[in-house]
Amino acid sequence: MEKFLIAPHMRLQEWVAGEKGYFSEEGLDFEYVEQLTKKNAKAHDLGDKIGAYQTFEKGRTCDVSSACHWTVNIAASAGHGQIYTDAYSISPCGIFVHPDSGINKPEDLANTPISVGYQSGSHYSTIQALEQFLEPDQINLSFSDGLLFARMEKLIDGEISACSLFSGPYYFLEQLGFKKIVDTTFMMAGMITGDPDPDDIKKYYSALRKAQFDIDLRPELYTHYYKEEFPERFHEMMDLRYFGPGERIVFDKYSEKMYDDSRVWVSERDIFPEGDIGDRDYVNAKYTPV
Repeated sequence: MEKFLIAPHMRLQEWVAGEKGYFSEEGLDFEYVEQLTKKNAKAHDLGDKIGAYQTFEKGRTCDVSSACHWTVNIAASAGHGQIYTDAYSISPCGIFVHPDSGINKPEDLANTPISVGYQSGSHYSTIQALEQFLEPDQINLSFSDGLLFARMEKLIDGEISACSLFSGPYYFLEQLGFKKIVDTTFMMAGMITGDPDPDDIKKYYSALRKAQFDIDLRPELYTHYYKEEFPERFHEMMDLRYFGPGERIVFDKYSEKMYDDSRVWVSERDIFPEGDIGDRDYVNAKYTPV
């Protein structure tokens, strides 16, 4: 039987479950799939308008993966996998600028290029947060600076003005004294790819539940795992005492209302200008074990 393929998504739970033996306790024969490289951030620069949705279109190489719930929602609706509806997660996220930028409040971001991942969590959540402060035509999103680590590096090196960061980079920029202008915390969801054994899916999430308890109780014991996916250039600079628990898994339903309301929100904001947000309803888009 093939191993169950796991791809950590800049979060701690999968690493903790492996360290504590929770996957093995559940009887899951697993293997980590390296989605990111620790060598350099440029490997996370996939080009203009290449983001989380495009990786689902191309096809992910693991059995379960995660991304912002908007992208998982639309990708599942378009037939690029099935959304796992028995859990979701919440990821701290924010828009950061250099401390000497002169930008002090969200209104100061009007017409300023903000680097985000195209059709990724940073894209949707930046709009969701800033539309409370700015008119739509004042929100200037830049999609050409790469995914999470690539745009983090460019902000640190002074190549861009502002960007959206979550997970480890969120804490790292706070540690370095960069200024968070507005909170853009958002929801993540799980995507089932291919046809994995339903028992393996249960084992996987049962192990993550155990890991979540450990992280809730003593997060400082596990923040070293951020270095598993962080570019090596920054390892010696990272003071993990400043880092928090990051994404938190909520073992509750991603409901039909969440699914439907999110699709309406995306449609109203023309985030998919090609107009294709799929036509599978909640029942057909969600993961249903056979």
